[in-house]
Amino acid sequence: MKIGDKVRFLSEVGGGKVTGFQGKDIVLVEDADGFDIPMHIREVVVIETDDYNVPTPASKAAKAEKKKAEEQPARPGAAAQAGEQPLHRVEKPQVSVYRQPEMKGGDVLNVYLAFVPEDIKAVSTTPFESYLVNDSNYYLYYTYLGVEGKAWTVRQHGLVEPNTKVLLEEFEKASLNDLERVAVQLVAFKDRRPFQLKPAVSVELRIDVVKFYKLHTFQQTDFFETPALMYDVVKADRPARQVYVSAEDVQEALLQKHSADAPQKPRPAAKQGGRNGIVEIDLHIDELLDDTRGMTNSEMLNYQLDKFREVMEQYKNKREQRIVFIHGKGDGVLRKALLDELRRKYPTCRHQDASFQEYGFGATMVTVK
Repeated sequence: MKIGDKVRFLSEVGGGKVTGFQGKDIVLVEDADGFDIPMHIREVVVIETDDYNVPTPASKAAKAEKKKAEEQPARPGAAAQAGEQPLHRVEKPQVSVYRQPEMKGGDVLNVYLAFVPEDIKAVSTTPFESYLVNDSNYYLYYTYLGVEGKAWTVRQHGLVEPNTKVLLEEFEKASLNDLERVAVQLVAFKDRRPFQLKPAVSVELRIDVVKFYKLHTFQQTDFFETPALMYDVVKADRPARQVYVSAEDVQEALLQKHSADAPQKPRPAAKQGGRNGIVEIDLHIDELLDDTRGMTNSEMLNYQLDKFREVMEQYKNKREQRIVFIHGKGDGVLRKALLDELRRKYPTCRHQDASFQEYGFGATMVTVK
């Protein structure tokens, strides 16, 4: 075996041309995509050589088939001379299904997004290549996406075979900002053999573009001859969950924590001693709570309704007690919720608009019956 020979892999699909050797046991084979694949010399077989003095088993078999075909005599008119119809024999095509050998432990999905500098010695200026690495026995339909504002665009898509890698794109340093947020979607399957169903994967990754300027972030891996920057897409069947926190997220979290830590001081809901013994309840949220940061509109409405129920339960047995609930005019959401509660839970109580002169247009009076 020498440089220039065409070889075929014994343990998996594929082959190529010998481009070099690493030591005495490893041969470098250039595949159809131009990648040098290191293989043990026992795992390859020569199928064609440019040395005609050393015929290969494949070339011997081809010559034998050709010689056998030439030696068979042609008898085009023999059947016609005997007065018989020529017999046409239809041979059934021989269908052979090749099954690619599987790697031990490859039924667990492990998929990576890799960035490889073209010149590791000039990492601050060199262009880069991005790869999708499929370290499993599954075929993967993939989609590689980038984001522009709030919309995603497809940068590359296709099929990657088991235990291989595929080139996604080449880019310059000037394009790094376009890669700050990328996503990978995957559908895994096996061809012509049973397999365990894997769920579809959709993973969003935050790429730290600063790492592309630091030499030590590129590490040696089993998948590339040169150092590479690797991101997990799927690790041991589990989609990657990257933790990325922006400055805005930190600030918002601190504000929410401050709000949660500070004890809320609900103000007394009921004010006794109104005119003619009327109980006045101001349900404005800023009258009930000192701090509402972090609360949604739904949460605030529920808090106001809880106060309404609390007062109604307190006075529901006190006949002829009049209660004024000050809810404000607003868009009428709170008033409508109060009236629904009165009809469902307190149907015997009467309700009417409170005095406009005393409470304006945003209050309801309830009389307990």
